[in-house]
Amino acid sequence: MSGLLDDFRSEFSKPNNTLVQLILVNVVVFLTLLLLNLVFTLSESSYWYALVYKQLVVPAQASEFIRRPWTLFTYMFTQVDPFHILFNMLGLYWFGRLVDEYLGARRLLGLYIMGGLAGGLLYLAMYNLVPFFIQQSTNVQMLGSSGAFFSVAVGAATLLPNYSFHLLFFGPVRIKYIVFFLIVLSLAKLSGNTNAGGELAHLGGAFMGFFFIKLLQNGTDLGRPIYWLVDGWQSLTRPKPPVKVSYRQRSNANANASTFAATGGAAAPGSVTMPDQDEIDSILDKISKSGYESLSREEKQKLFRASQRS
Repeated sequence: MSGLLDDFRSEFSKPNNTLVQLILVNVVVFLTLLLLNLVFTLSESSYWYALVYKQLVVPAQASEFIRRPWTLFTYMFTQVDPFHILFNMLGLYWFGRLVDEYLGARRLLGLYIMGGLAGGLLYLAMYNLVPFFIQQSTNVQMLGSSGAFFSVAVGAATLLPNYSFHLLFFGPVRIKYIVFFLIVLSLAKLSGNTNAGGELAHLGGAFMGFFFIKLLQNGTDLGRPIYWLVDGWQSLTRPKPPVKVSYRQRSNANANASTFAATGGAAAPGSVTMPDQDEIDSILDKISKSGYESLSREEKQKLFRASQRS
């Protein structure tokens, strides 16, 4: 067991490992609820499990939600059905890998959280404003990462619509068609479905995924508040040890600061810079010969930077 915990800690200590970390958080919450349900059921104390569960899922009625506003965040990491979490985590891995490769780990986190929030807000709005849903809102609750997953999936399809997944029995299928099928399926199941809240979360996440990428391509990053919160949390939980700086190091630091100011805040060393036309042509030639999969992580991110400029 200690080896398993060490593996979990190792994954969370790795930089740019957001995709695996999101999956692990979902799995840990699922296993924790599974264990609690087993323990409380066997001890005939189901009330306590229901109390814990209630703190994690979003209630449909606004009067209930006001008393538990944090559930708008916790619900997107909460699942109790094995097939539910299996489908969501497999989809998150497949589509999230593309977002991570082309846009980086921070954008993937922004897509996931913003999609989950959008799905939860649409669910609350529909169940409190639309008469059809108001009639069904009593004792209705929503949980699951589906809205966040739909945001990542639609974001990937908006960014790379012609990228193909090889599906069993179907062969290569472009992801724009896969995502289109998932959205149509959610729309078809919206009315007369006991999981209508989940379908609303799917659609809210899908809208967020589309607009997140479209705005990002125009230079507006909707995930900035998420990055700010994450950076603030990390600065509190991971204080940097004091470092002794020599006179030569201070001189170099001052020179670097002057260069940064002179260039108007240019990209830091090691980040992806704006490619020139020769680099773009070289990347496009590589795609035509070997496909998207042959590109390195840096080449994929350069291609996205070029698309922002055009």
